[in-house]
Amino acid sequence: MSGLIYYFAAAVLWTGLAAQLPDLWRHRRDPLKQSFCAVIFLSGLCFVLGAPPTVALVNGLTGIPNVAAPLAYATVTAFSAASLILIVHWRGTDPVRVRRTARAWLFSYLGVIAAQGVLFALGDTPVERRADFDTYYAATPFIREMIVLYLAAHLVAAVTTTVLCWRWTRQVRRWARRSLALLVVGWLFTSAYGVVKFVALTAHWLGHRWDGLSTSVAPLVAVGACLVSAGYILPVVGPRVDSAITFVRLRPLFRLLAGPTGGRRFVAPLSWRTVGDVDLRLTARETAIRDGLKRLAGQLDDQVRRRAYREALAAGFRAADAEVIGMAAMVAVAALAEAPSRAAETGTVGITVGDIDVVVSVSAFMRPSGAGAGALDTGQPSLLSLSRAVRTPIVDAAVQSRRTAVRQP
Repeated sequence: MSGLIYYFAAAVLWTGLAAQLPDLWRHRRDPLKQSFCAVIFLSGLCFVLGAPPTVALVNGLTGIPNVAAPLAYATVTAFSAASLILIVHWRGTDPVRVRRTARAWLFSYLGVIAAQGVLFALGDTPVERRADFDTYYAATPFIREMIVLYLAAHLVAAVTTTVLCWRWTRQVRRWARRSLALLVVGWLFTSAYGVVKFVALTAHWLGHRWDGLSTSVAPLVAVGACLVSAGYILPVVGPRVDSAITFVRLRPLFRLLAGPTGGRRFVAPLSWRTVGDVDLRLTARETAIRDGLKRLAGQLDDQVRRRAYREALAAGFRAADAEVIGMAAMVAVAALAEAPSRAAETGTVGITVGDIDVVVSVSAFMRPSGAGAGALDTGQPSLLSLSRAVRTPIVDAAVQSRRTAVRQP
């Protein structure tokens, strides 16, 4: 790969890291957050230090031939350790056991990094090799041991993380499961990288020249590192994506209750520090919607709901979906005017579902819509299902009918 591809991959990773820095500052004592940011930082650093232009620059600035090699090896080893520690903290069990295991991995890999430095200092690498350092010096005393130690530590981390993530995928769902699947695939790529490197080294020791096999596996580690980093980022980004989607899907109901139609705005202004916090903005939007529903409790007209319910059934909707559409029509019509009624005092309104008389509390709409809420819910509707129903033609027709009736003398 060219140096540009290395740097591009590092830039993508560090851009994601930069987005996490404010959260890291707020939770700077959280070992999970620290491990997460360390993994992303070290992953990008591996790409930077592995780029041929960087190798030449480091060797030239220090005046030590091939000093970039142990530096890159140490970074990859640190990335492996950080990945193991992140998995330990992420999975979490007994806090004491988590700390003990994390420290064991940390000190073990620090020992490996120190040993790599010592072995490089004891060895002799007079000829600079930017792309094939490991196979060129595969038979050099001390350097040989350094390379084997680096690959062994990397393989241990790759295999261990792959097995742990694979076992864990059976116990989790949604974004965590997708994240673990990416980690399994990513670490399989990096495991293949280590295996191929070992094959090339073994062939060199047996007198065969398979150097090309070693230098051609760079894409494996690149793909693996990208997938692993994406796997660690996904649990952080995924729920925010869900929140952003829910935020957008709640817009019709929000505009109805808290926008121009509602005549008031119920959202507290957000500061510049929180304007990008999608979870906070979603909470503000849900709060505004709930405030609007509470305000309209006294104007809910059950006749509107039953009429829209029957029209939805006639249009082919399922009973559960038709009930949500009926409630959405009742809320939309109530948003046109605010006349006091007994419902404002009790917070409830009597409705009929089919032949069954029930009482629906306004609090039925108060439960969070929840990111990832599915199709129109059965039973009490969520804010999300109610917002979807607001956009149906039946609700529009109910609103237009009420407007026409209001205009008539």
